[in-house]
Amino acid sequence: MKASELFVRCFENEGVGRIFGIPGEENIDVMDVLLDSSIEFITTRHEQGAAFMADVHGRLTGRAGVCLATLGPGATNLVTGVADANMDRAPLVAIAGQAATTRMHKESHQHLDLVNLFRPITKYSTQVLDAGIVPEIVRKAFKQSEAEKPGASFIDLPENIAKAEIDAKEPLKVQRALAPVPPEEKIRQASELIAGARYPLVMAGNGVIRAGAADALVRFAETLNLPVATTFMAKGAIPWSHPNALGAVGLQAHDYVGCGFDRADVVVCVGYDMVEYHPYLWNPDRNHQIVHIDSTPAEVDEHYIVEAGLIGDIGQALDAVAATSQPRDSLPASGLRQAIAEELSEHANDSGFPIKPQKILWDLRQVLEPDDIVISDVGAHKMWIARMYQAERANTCLISNGFASMGIALPGAIGAKLVYPDRTIVAVTGDAGFLMNSQEIETALRTDTPIVILIWNDAEYGLITWHQLRHFGRPSHTEFTNPDLVAYAESFGAKGYRVEATDELVPVLQQAIDDETVVVIDCPVDYAENMKLTEKLGELVCPI
Repeated sequence: MKASELFVRCFENEGVGRIFGIPGEENIDVMDVLLDSSIEFITTRHEQGAAFMADVHGRLTGRAGVCLATLGPGATNLVTGVADANMDRAPLVAIAGQAATTRMHKESHQHLDLVNLFRPITKYSTQVLDAGIVPEIVRKAFKQSEAEKPGASFIDLPENIAKAEIDAKEPLKVQRALAPVPPEEKIRQASELIAGARYPLVMAGNGVIRAGAADALVRFAETLNLPVATTFMAKGAIPWSHPNALGAVGLQAHDYVGCGFDRADVVVCVGYDMVEYHPYLWNPDRNHQIVHIDSTPAEVDEHYIVEAGLIGDIGQALDAVAATSQPRDSLPASGLRQAIAEELSEHANDSGFPIKPQKILWDLRQVLEPDDIVISDVGAHKMWIARMYQAERANTCLISNGFASMGIALPGAIGAKLVYPDRTIVAVTGDAGFLMNSQEIETALRTDTPIVILIWNDAEYGLITWHQLRHFGRPSHTEFTNPDLVAYAESFGAKGYRVEATDELVPVLQQAIDDETVVVIDCPVDYAENMKLTEKLGELVCPI
């Protein structure tokens, strides 16, 4: 057999159902084998879109999403999406074709040292230098990618190695280690710390969702009567409707949830990824006692000194601590939750136009089912989604908050719809982020992947304007012009709607869902609310 055939068989062995990417000269042997494979190849319009699709696919399934490119510029176009997956802890395996090994020693057309290029943004980066080691390399790439904390792997496959004839070999057996149960001594230590606390607070990170421990988190909070804040990427790990939920934490400004950290003496960090919300922002004086419950040991940080660390299966650790602890008589921070809930509904009946961010999110929540998925792009709208979108299930509000890359929402929505074809998938994006990967509208239509793309249109880089106004009182070079976004959508064969009054948003959203095709909604947004929020948080008086 050829090495390319063995290579694809190894991916089949890993349970890969889809590969996202673009064919090229140096990956033609792999592309030919894929014609006879059970793996579906999704041809994208840009390699960055392919990487983002694989990124979200991996995040939702817990199994590595796969993207493929050719050498040189094809491979470098993968970089942003691969880095996003790696820093957001989404399992991903990226493949790139490469020049033949016979011309790597000299100046050569489109040749680039891809292994070293990808090494800083992956957990594992390697080149196949011998056809016989294909099974080991593929197995290691997936093992590294999917192991906690998950991330990206990169495989560079030179064209002459792909063509090489080898004796028949078999893929390696897929094995996955089970997380250990934390020792009883650590469980007892954590229970004692929580019992002795006056104002304990739980901060749940995306590791809770990756571990499938959302139900255990809710049981833990209910049993001990503890308030739970989540990071942006853990929204929905506890339903917002649950009385113990405080919403998301992560803004650098002092928000309502920050009031809970001000008062807390013990913070129970569960599945917490430091890359999302640095400890110096919530533990500036280093006066919190920290209980660390995670699958991996804590990162070394002067603002994150652990009093009790429980390393192992997160769900079992939470249940074990709950079983050995006494519930509190009253729920700490109940007044804080009430203040947050009042703010969420404050603009439910607002009729101002352009539409306020709070109103857009209120209306969006009303038309979506609890299991439907919102994927946020990066921009000012991301801050509003993180604060105000009420997620009721894990992995129903996806926010890139590690690498935080613009352009992820539209291709990410395609990846999500392929995983959950029966759910409504909404990409919420700014006009700038939308146009970064808008070419993937064609991919969505060609693959019969209906998604709704809700564009917050302000004709500028709104988040940057917000920061500039906060720091300098004036914006600098953030404005631009947009095409007619409705006509642009229709030019692809998608549907397009423009919201021209606030009371049109709900019926337009409902129509877009009913259309069951790719729909673009051009929604003007009133980002004057950004600075109003800054002023409000600057004057915030904690309600507890």
